[in-house]
Amino acid sequence: MDDTESTTTSADENTGNLCDNPTRDTLAEGLLGLLKPTVDQLDDRVKATRIAQLELKQQIDSLNEELVKVREALNNHPDLDPYVKKLIAAKHKVTVVLNVLQASQDRINEIRRMIVKEKSVRTTVVQTTLQPSPQEPEQSTSSIAPEQGSIN
Repeated sequence: MDDTESTTTSADENTGNLCDNPTRDTLAEGLLGLLKPTVDQLDDRVKATRIAQLELKQQIDSLNEELVKVREALNNHPDLDPYVKKLIAAKHKVTVVLNVLQASQDRINEIRRMIVKEKSVRTTVVQTTLQPSPQEPEQSTSSIAPEQGSIN
């Protein structure tokens, strides 16, 4: 062999042999038979994943719309601070009125107690002035004992 001659074949020389090689065709069919179910399964899974991603995107968009509505609802709440302050002021006023009424009730009870005491004193004074004077003790000829000390 000369150094100028090459033992390698060019791609052009092998191109003609591609169609005529039965071993290679059998090998390609075998590899295709082995890989085709896996590739088909992978393709089906990719399609299912894309469908699931589209459904998930729709659900995320729907959830986002709901969250926007919730955020708007939370931002549109009425300001309750003035009403709370009014309620606190009213509670304070009611407490003051309650204390005044309690003090008034205590005073009225004290006045009633004093009236009852004064009435008792006046009744005693009136009874002592209406009773006969002890200068002339009445002597009873009857043998009946006075009612206050009798025991039946």
